[in-house]
Amino acid sequence: MAQFRGTRSVVLGDPMNVEFTEMACGLGWRPPSARGQFDLLPLVIQCGEQLLVRELPPGAVLEVELAHPDHEWFEKLGLKWYALPTLSDMLLATGRELYPCAPFNGWYMGTEIGARNLGDDSRYNLLPVIAERLGIDSKRSPLWKDRSLIVLNEAVLYSFEREGIRMVDHHSASREFLKFCSREEQAGREVQAEWSWIVPPVSGSATGVFHQTYQLQARLPNLLLQQEPWRTQRGRDLLDRFT
Repeated sequence: MAQFRGTRSVVLGDPMNVEFTEMACGLGWRPPSARGQFDLLPLVIQCGEQLLVRELPPGAVLEVELAHPDHEWFEKLGLKWYALPTLSDMLLATGRELYPCAPFNGWYMGTEIGARNLGDDSRYNLLPVIAERLGIDSKRSPLWKDRSLIVLNEAVLYSFEREGIRMVDHHSASREFLKFCSREEQAGREVQAEWSWIVPPVSGSATGVFHQTYQLQARLPNLLLQQEPWRTQRGRDLLDRFT
């Protein structure tokens, strides 16, 4: 969510979504009058030559309020995250046909939220906030980010478990993946993987997958990254018509 004050732009929510937020506003969407860090963005759907903006109805998205089992102050930060990770911007390629809109969902690994979405400098950048609450002097402790990351990830795992929502921690995911690799090897099949996607962003070398190597060759059918539709020529032309 982007919040504008005078001539200076201040990002109130997720910096990753500033461009999309501005596009949605240009199409007529209006954010809540009382803006917050975690306001839900609408769906923007392309139907032929039409662009439709649809808000998610109240209660449609299950959100988890984050707390920590040992730090009472954590809950007062007002952090939350949605329970179901859904992707709708990847291209499904079968080898014969292309499907540019092929939404699907899975479930979260804790570090996706605790280390990346909430912790990355280019995202919510909460590590300095956590360090300050913990009383860590970042100038004196070179591991202040590491300590803050652990607390943030503990809070994510604890909060999802408290709400009864399935989530996997990175150590369990690593063990499960290695078991899968072993079964595939016994069946005479080679597992392919993107190493940077398999190794977690927290305690990577403490997981078994860190010490493995994987081949990666394009195979179909597959879900592939594609250019954001509003950056294609057709998308820009449509936006020019509707904004």
